[in-house]
Amino acid sequence: MKKKLFIFSNESISIEDNKYYCDNLDLKSTPEGLNKKFEVNLLGRKSLKKRSHEIKLKRIKVFNNIFSYLSEVKNASKNLDSKFLIISISPYTFLISIFLKILGHKPIVYLRSDGYGEYKAILGGIGPLFYHFMFGITGAISNLISCRDYILRGKKGKLISPSQLDSVWLRQPKNIEIKNFKLLYVGRIRVEKGVFALSELIRNKRDISLTIIGAEKGSSNKINQSNIKILPTQSNKTKLIKHYDDHNIFVLPSFTEGHPMVLLEALARRRPVVIFDEIKHVIGDKKGIFVTKRNFLSFLGTLNNIKKSYKKIQKDMKKNKLPTNKEFIDKFIKLIDDFK
Repeated sequence: MKKKLFIFSNESISIEDNKYYCDNLDLKSTPEGLNKKFEVNLLGRKSLKKRSHEIKLKRIKVFNNIFSYLSEVKNASKNLDSKFLIISISPYTFLISIFLKILGHKPIVYLRSDGYGEYKAILGGIGPLFYHFMFGITGAISNLISCRDYILRGKKGKLISPSQLDSVWLRQPKNIEIKNFKLLYVGRIRVEKGVFALSELIRNKRDISLTIIGAEKGSSNKINQSNIKILPTQSNKTKLIKHYDDHNIFVLPSFTEGHPMVLLEALARRRPVVIFDEIKHVIGDKKGIFVTKRNFLSFLGTLNNIKKSYKKIQKDMKKNKLPTNKEFIDKFIKLIDDFK
């Protein structure tokens, strides 16, 4: 009989025709993968907006407010032989971690990105202080898993390499030439993701176009430029791969990132990736990633350098050893099992 695993998330989940949907692909694929070993129960916040990815799990509950959420946490805590996994630290999940500790459990907290950077982008100078308060307490009462060592800030924890890649992603990509720069960004349209800063960077640049895939309902009207096309979040893998293949450079404009899976997707399709100074730590030993400053001259210079050596860059990218989703899930299961 499978051991129960309760997963608590701050992500918004919508319901339609008794099916559950989210915008963050990781919230779909990771619980589904873990469900192969555990009896996964996923809990999250209820969204009134229709989300993109159907979560194929039998046991999902969503809540309108923190009080009903905590009430269900209390019910879940009665399963004494179960595991309790919290995804990321937010005000909601911070309270859940404390509640679980009071109820006699030591939760596992999975940190997917640098909360200090995210909260600074969202709240300004007070953001890192607010996150530091939550992180300090949560880290002291939980077992930590992270995708980067620096995210742990010296605290004890296990490391893991998230990935959505499978054999389909790793098939031979479509060949493409660079005439004009056809840029692609896949992700949410949020301030901390740097999308608005990128749009300003290429405003009125006729030889540079950008496609953004990841629009939530009502978000696409925040950017209105003739050289930018905004498309909804794409849940069909084949169609998403075609978007990568139809563009020649991928841009990741985020102010903060832990282990961005879209970067792995771009590398798998052998599309050079442009990032900015703030997240140069994501490069590691991977080939095909280029760092630029947040000004147009530096950005254009980086694009032109890629254009000059495009075929050579793609050849070097073949040497990348990219993690797969199966490897990620297998290690995640082992780490959860190892925590007592």
